[in-house]
Amino acid sequence: MKPDQDDPASAYSAILAMPFGGFGVRADEDTIRELVFLPPGAPAVAPDSLLAERATTQLLAWLDDPDRPFDLPLAPRGTPFQQRVWSSIAAIPRGRLRTYGDIAGALNSAARAVGQACGANPFPLVIPCHRVVAASGLGGFANSTGGYLLDAKRWLLAFEAER
Repeated sequence: MKPDQDDPASAYSAILAMPFGGFGVRADEDTIRELVFLPPGAPAVAPDSLLAERATTQLLAWLDDPDRPFDLPLAPRGTPFQQRVWSSIAAIPRGRLRTYGDIAGALNSAARAVGQACGANPFPLVIPCHRVVAASGLGGFANSTGGYLLDAKRWLLAFEAER
């Protein structure tokens, strides 16, 4: 799907209005290409394909049961290092946190490199990068240290802690 510069919503196969803000789905015929946090108030867009509908159904079901596994065909993305980081993140159970340093130690890497890989995660929620925090606080989120993205991280952590 080609984005229309006059209509940013056309860049997405679907946009969900989630409790933490907008959440965009980019899909092609066979794979989910990307999941994107969008600002609160982003207009909802109905799924434009069966795969986008499948993704939105699973994302909404996640709100009812955050332990429910996702079953989506994700497009191959990332460097080998990023893929190792994302695999480590995917193994973090709901309600648990790991620090960038924890993951870096397990991968014989540096915390900053892990943080950069977290920020490059193309499939948030499916790969729950919100569960990775700094040694002395929340850390960043989606390459941001404030605004609606950090608000979304706070919401996600509180939501999962309550479940």
